[in-house]
Amino acid sequence: MAGPPLSAEEWARYQRQLGPGVLTEEGQVRLKRSTVFISRAGGMGGPAALALAMAGVGRILFAHGGTLEPADLNRQVLGSERGLGKARATEFADCLRQKNRFVTVEAIDREPDDAEAVALAGRADLVISAAPTFAERLRLNRAAVLCGIPLLDAAQWGMTGTLIAVRPGVTACLRCVYPEDPPFEEMFPVIGAISSAIGSLAGLEAIKILSGAGQPRFGSLLLIDGYRGQESRLQLRRNPACPCCGSQDSPLP
Repeated sequence: MAGPPLSAEEWARYQRQLGPGVLTEEGQVRLKRSTVFISRAGGMGGPAALALAMAGVGRILFAHGGTLEPADLNRQVLGSERGLGKARATEFADCLRQKNRFVTVEAIDREPDDAEAVALAGRADLVISAAPTFAERLRLNRAAVLCGIPLLDAAQWGMTGTLIAVRPGVTACLRCVYPEDPPFEEMFPVIGAISSAIGSLAGLEAIKILSGAGQPRFGSLLLIDGYRGQESRLQLRRNPACPCCGSQDSPLP
């Protein structure tokens, strides 16, 4: 993994996240040399992108179409009142660039189709799926499996959120977990606090995976029920006959 070294300014910026129990200097360099693809960068993808930008991930690619609407502002932390009516991709990218000038941000003003999702995943070291529709989540799952890179799938409804960590060829992929598409509610309710909680946890897992720190949640589903104040973690089984990953061997060490 090649790339430019960190400057003295960058080392000073990240000093509070270096040391025992956090990141090593080697891990910080690995973050600098990493690329993450996020789709989308709203309620969950926005907090994840913020965490990555502030931690010093070198390049963030994200896809998010449409314009910012008033109903977005209860959860989409990269947006603001000043951005209403403007393209989400532009507003979100500007917000991220203001957080860290050492991070390259590339925004795509649409949700990618199958081929583009694979192409974008092919440029990345990790994919964060924060899409609202199951079709989009499956598309990103497939792209990550085809490219052999980790996937973090974040989902939300009401005060409840889930996070699944996929290591292609080793753990269950999203299609293993959901053999049949679950029902989808177009305008589902959601509290912004659960969006930020799940998105921030996705950002943390991405930082751990990319830097080599800690123990990633591969092969598990984290469920946070904010309404009842409960959390649970389920171990997931890979389906050898899965139409998406069943024949996939892990390219990861």
